[in-house]
Amino acid sequence: MKEDQLAQELQQLQNVYTLITEFLVQYSFRLVGALLIFLIGLWLASKVAKLVTRQFEKHDIDITLSNFVSNLVRILIIAMVAIIALGKLGISVTPMIAAIGAASLGAGLAIQGMLSNYAAGITIIVTRPFIIGNTITVKEVTGVVQDIHLGMTVLTNEEGEKISIPNKHIVGEILHNSFANKLVETKFNINYQSDPEEVVTLANQVLADSPNVSQDKPPHIGINGFNNVGIEIGVRYWVPTRSYYQNKYQTNLAIYKALHTAGIEIPCPVREVHIER
Repeated sequence: MKEDQLAQELQQLQNVYTLITEFLVQYSFRLVGALLIFLIGLWLASKVAKLVTRQFEKHDIDITLSNFVSNLVRILIIAMVAIIALGKLGISVTPMIAAIGAASLGAGLAIQGMLSNYAAGITIIVTRPFIIGNTITVKEVTGVVQDIHLGMTVLTNEEGEKISIPNKHIVGEILHNSFANKLVETKFNINYQSDPEEVVTLANQVLADSPNVSQDKPPHIGINGFNNVGIEIGVRYWVPTRSYYQNKYQTNLAIYKALHTAGIEIPCPVREVHIER
């Protein structure tokens, strides 16, 4: 009885050995071939990706777009090589491709918001409506562009806050780009007895002497209107966005001091109330 059981176990071992031997004889060359194809594909994907990166750098194309395209090319080449290697092993990839397609459709519907941000990011990088360091205003949000990602654009303001705007909210919207500076608009009144030309000259001198005011664009100063308080003077000038409020407040103070020294008063609204008895 024990001899029969031992004989059966030996026969099973012999069958396993035969199966492994036949598998290695039949598929060893296919396995080696598939492995070589895959390794060559990895090497080729790396070389092509580096070539794409060099071409983008040669033409001064944005690094974000360069990385995205080179990584996409690498993934596509690896995917094609994997399909070829699986075919070398005799594995049909048609059902697998169908399953991946169905899964991709479901995933695409689930993350369509993210994909729209990526598409908008590519549009921004290619068309370059702004670059890092520019001052932009989108939907009443203003800041200096700190970084441009495929999914979002990061702004920063004078307080050091980081503002992340999804790119789909930038593309297709009204975009204001004032580059490195931001416009300051100030209004104040003077008495009708005052000489507006003297006021304009004083304000121009203050802005010309101020290191906080950008001299790339000339300021605009003049009579903005007339009201029951006095002559309204309008002042428009540009300052660096990173210190917008600080420069605005210091310049306003300098204009006020210049007017005060020249004896020009800024009138206050006066309301007369008559009480009838």
